[in-house]
Amino acid sequence: MNALFGSAEPTTYPAPTGPSRRALLGAAAAVTLTAAAAAPAAAATPAQQPRRSAFVTARDGELRLNGAPFRFGGTNCYYLHQQSHYMIDAVLDDAAAMGLGVVRAWAFADGSGQSYRPLQPSPYRYDEQAFDSLDYAVHKAGQLGLRLVLPLVNNWPDYGGMRQYVQWFLGLPDDSYGDGTNHDRFYTDPNIKACYRAWARQLTQRRNPYTGLRYCEDPTVMAFELANEPRCRSDKSGATLLAWAAEMSAHVKSLAPRQLVAVGDEGFYGEAGRADYPYSDYEGTPWRKLVALPAVDYATVHVYPQNWGETSGSKPGTDPVAWGTRWIQDHLADARALGKPLVVEEFGLQVDPARDVPDADARDRGYRAWTDAVLAGGAAGDQFWLLTSRVDDGSFYPDYDGHRIVWNADAANPSRTAAQLFAAHARAMSGS
Repeated sequence: MNALFGSAEPTTYPAPTGPSRRALLGAAAAVTLTAAAAAPAAAATPAQQPRRSAFVTARDGELRLNGAPFRFGGTNCYYLHQQSHYMIDAVLDDAAAMGLGVVRAWAFADGSGQSYRPLQPSPYRYDEQAFDSLDYAVHKAGQLGLRLVLPLVNNWPDYGGMRQYVQWFLGLPDDSYGDGTNHDRFYTDPNIKACYRAWARQLTQRRNPYTGLRYCEDPTVMAFELANEPRCRSDKSGATLLAWAAEMSAHVKSLAPRQLVAVGDEGFYGEAGRADYPYSDYEGTPWRKLVALPAVDYATVHVYPQNWGETSGSKPGTDPVAWGTRWIQDHLADARALGKPLVVEEFGLQVDPARDVPDADARDRGYRAWTDAVLAGGAAGDQFWLLTSRVDDGSFYPDYDGHRIVWNADAANPSRTAAQLFAAHARAMSGS
């Protein structure tokens, strides 16, 4: 999910409303630590082979599997890399029961002394025991026939991210919610880039003890993403982010040539002179140029109109659902022109009368409009934010950001209807 703006916003862009991701996922990380401490340690499991399958490929503007088009309805569940086997089983079993095809989950946790278990406690040092959750999640997904998308770093400070790299090598304070001058050194500092390249190598070449396969050998991993929501606010031209993405996409592709590579960005167009924030150059993200890179296999786009100020309260006459539908359709048309598949890999609406979604029924109508646009428009897939399930005490994972969807809940749960909608959409996308 995308983080929200900081305080220094240009006057042409209305400041979005709602809780910040820093607070939401910080709380989630604290629950992670508590749950991990309370849960019994998982018993060692003999290495097992995942269900054998071909790799997903990209060709002629579509994803393909075994020579046929591959389309999917999917989801996100960022926390798989931190949780107990019970919690991983719970959410992936639910994803399979819904007929979802692809799950996107974080594959990074940088820096020590935080409320999460670091995979990379310090530069070039990796904690073997901390990898157990991610290793098991890949194994479990493979047994269920699910595919995974694994981003390699976070734009935001949650689980370390680019801020941690900048602090490690340059000792600079975080300004990812400001002008980005410090944050954006991530893309240009040679020592930071070397450390990121080493992390990509560590993950892609890692041999999973549960499967016996290296990550780069396992078709369960559909794609590696360069980052979750990369932005480079200090260079409005987009040249800095584009140069970094060109270098790193080629690097990751060389390490994992059989898997797909995506940027993981939100689809901001980076057009100078546009007053509408997501189409403007404010974040320094030239979407069309990023998609056109030769080592990038498919385009990504995120859809959060309420968080981006696309509401009637910020812009009279604006409907966030209609705006989001147009945003999806614009990206579908441009991806077709570029010859690349498109995945709407994050989208969400919050029930908030002040931001044009008065109740769960209105939210679900919005989700139906967006998934219908994906299906009719020929997108390769979509992944709602976010599917969660049971935690170790049997209760449901808390709804930190107002986007939680749960599958095996009773009829009183406000996300039950949305979960059923997404399950039906996944069947329609896969043709099953």
